[in-house]
Amino acid sequence: MARNTLSRRSRILEILNKTNVISISEISKTFKVSEVSVRNDLALFEKKGLLIRTRGGAISVPLSSFDLNLNQRIKHNYRQKQKIGKKAVEYITDGCTIILDSGSTAIEVAKNLKGKKNIKLITNSLPIADIVADNDQIEVIITGGMLRPEMRSLIGNITERTISNYYCDVAILGADGIDPDMGFYTKLDSEASLMQTMIKVSRKKIIVTDSSKFGKKRFVKIADISDIDMIITDNNISPLDIQKISSQGVKLVIT
Repeated sequence: MARNTLSRRSRILEILNKTNVISISEISKTFKVSEVSVRNDLALFEKKGLLIRTRGGAISVPLSSFDLNLNQRIKHNYRQKQKIGKKAVEYITDGCTIILDSGSTAIEVAKNLKGKKNIKLITNSLPIADIVADNDQIEVIITGGMLRPEMRSLIGNITERTISNYYCDVAILGADGIDPDMGFYTKLDSEASLMQTMIKVSRKKIIVTDSSKFGKKRFVKIADISDIDMIITDNNISPLDIQKISSQGVKLVIT
């Protein structure tokens, strides 16, 4: 393999490690190579588990231990989730106690906690615990419970009992589906029960989800729309959904 190809690939990984997101067009211009060559580079890196390809570029793999299921969730509408995660942190004040669930958008919230001070974080997500582990301003409480391997999360009676012992300022949760008339949904009974406990022990409840989840029902209902204080989503939400959410007294924040 030509030396300049090896050098280019090494530099691409360095850039990705610094920025977490790269685009094919930018890499093509930077290294003066065709976009086909860049796609081949990214395909090789993805095969080795070094990145996740997206439309027009790639994102870094947050943790090498993520399995395929969670990686796919992270990849889906990633840029929207990035914006939602940054916006959600604006509603976390220094000195508060927060709950983050195990969803892919909650991971983006965790990434943006740097700069917050004296935070207590309760989570059932092993990836989230790892993301904030080196932040000395965050005290992390991991719930314990039964491992759900595909999400690297903890669920079950032990998880719920742990959470029920606390009172939190803010719960930031995801959802697999939102019907603006009916409520929030997820795929598993155990996950719905856990999220209901998170809602119960929290003063302020925030749902973070990209707009693709609207208009979808999943297997189990988590809560009514009115049980939540705020929804943070992206600007692809439909005007009708905006109207329905707002009419129920729930604050809607659009990134």
